[in-house]
Amino acid sequence: MKKLAIVLLVLSFCVPVFAGESQLEKATNVVNEIMQTPEKGIPQELLDKAVCVGVVPSEVKIALGVGGTYGRGVLVCRKGGNGPWDAPSMFTLGAGSVGFQIGGKSTDVVFIVMNSDGAKKLVRDSVKLGAEMSVAAGPVGRSAEGATDVQLHAEILSYSRTRGLFAGVSLDGAVVKQDKDDNAKLYHREIKAENILIKGEVEAPPSARPLDETLAKYSSKGGQPFNGV
Repeated sequence: MKKLAIVLLVLSFCVPVFAGESQLEKATNVVNEIMQTPEKGIPQELLDKAVCVGVVPSEVKIALGVGGTYGRGVLVCRKGGNGPWDAPSMFTLGAGSVGFQIGGKSTDVVFIVMNSDGAKKLVRDSVKLGAEMSVAAGPVGRSAEGATDVQLHAEILSYSRTRGLFAGVSLDGAVVKQDKDDNAKLYHREIKAENILIKGEVEAPPSARPLDETLAKYSSKGGQPFNGV
């Protein structure tokens, strides 16, 4: 536990105080670069089915006896689950186990949330992937024809890009936490991720429009309604 605490402390000094707008721009670039090569990107039918997309650009990694990983990300959902891409919410992604190591010092992580139940779990203050919600490495390519039963039934399908190589990777054991401070700075008030992503109570800020437009370019329609909202 001491080693993990040291890892997270060191990582906390590796990121800027407020990376919100920078992360939105980086996330937009990541999505564009990945989807511009359909043969090596997220299968179209899976992206069309997704209710939310999460992007962690250039995740930071450190190993001090125990493998450590930490990144700041952007999560965007379709309005109401099946409408246009809407306002973003900021989050952090972290883990402290050797098993989570993806490889490389800097890695982009992308994941798609496949149903409304998964989205509602993900907006909790903190959720452990694999334990509190199902997650699997996503298939790559134009079609999801070769996807396994586990992939087709997972609440989250996850990917990583290291040194230009884009591939499915399991985020099993990683912890997603809502970044309340960065959300407050982005929206100039305290607001819960659920109110941003599920209830759609805020408008997307101008800095988020390029990301919304990029996602719409590759998947303008899809998802499923957020039942009970």
